[in-house]
Amino acid sequence: MKHNGYLKKHTEALVKDVGIEAACELSGKSKATIGRYYSDADEHADRFMPIDVVAALESAASFPHVTSALADLRGITLAYDGTRRNSSSQGINSDVVALSQRFAMLMGEYNSAISDGKISINEAKRLLRETLSIQQVLLEMKLNLEEEAG
Repeated sequence: MKHNGYLKKHTEALVKDVGIEAACELSGKSKATIGRYYSDADEHADRFMPIDVVAALESAASFPHVTSALADLRGITLAYDGTRRNSSSQGINSDVVALSQRFAMLMGEYNSAISDGKISINEAKRLLRETLSIQQVLLEMKLNLEEEAG
C-alpha cells in the first residue's frame, strides 16, 4: 500500500501525543509492540495498530491523529463535536486573528526550514504541527460560523 508511511507517521504522532507509557497502559500492549506499529523498518511494514487500540489512544490524545490521517487519505474533512471543544473561542473575529497568527507561525517555520534548501525530518515535523494547529483553528471557525448561521 502506498500510504503505509503516512499512516505510520500519524500512528507515531498519536503515541507521542499520549506518551509511550500511557499508550502501553491504555492498550495493554508492550513498548516493543507499540513501537512496531509505527516502525518504518521493512520487517514491520505490514504491522498496523488495531482499531480498538487507535480508539483507546485517541480518546486520551489532544488530536485524533490516525483518524485524521485516514480521513485525509479519503479526501474527507473532519469536524469536532461542539460539546468537546478544547479551547474557548471568542467568536469569528478571534478565530480570524488566531488563524492569521498560526499562518504566520507556519510561514516562519517554513522560512527557517527551507533556508538551507532542504527540509529535514525534524523541520517537516514542526511544519506538520503548525498545519495541524491551523486545521484546529479552522474547525473552531467552522463551528462558530455554523452557530452564527443558525
